[in-house]
Amino acid sequence: MMKKSVLMLFVGLLSLGTYAQEATAKIEFKSETIDYGEIAKGSDGVRVFEFTNTGTAPLVISNVKSSCGCTIPKKPEDPILPGKTGQIQVKYDTNRVGPIRKAITVTSNAATATKVLKIKGTVKAEGAK
Repeated sequence: MMKKSVLMLFVGLLSLGTYAQEATAKIEFKSETIDYGEIAKGSDGVRVFEFTNTGTAPLVISNVKSSCGCTIPKKPEDPILPGKTGQIQVKYDTNRVGPIRKAITVTSNAATATKVLKIKGTVKAEGAK
């Protein structure tokens, strides 16, 4: 009888531990690419990636970095609760004329810990058509 009780307790604790591991954050972006299109030199270079935490645990974004210094990303500081939305702001230096092809790497505690977002477009010189 004692062995059966200990075994049941062990199985119960094991299943509780398994359940606790199932609570995970999941990050789902509205779009993983932002197309600036053709924009004028010196115009507003700020764009926003919107996302939702579709998981069951708070989402914590630990790092957001760009592929070059011409793009400055800004991450949310607070955890995003399950079912809630958040934003990652990206500012591109539009004083650089030419094509835009940059990557932004997002690191978080989500089931998919690393996501790569992209921005693209073209900055036209002043007076260019």
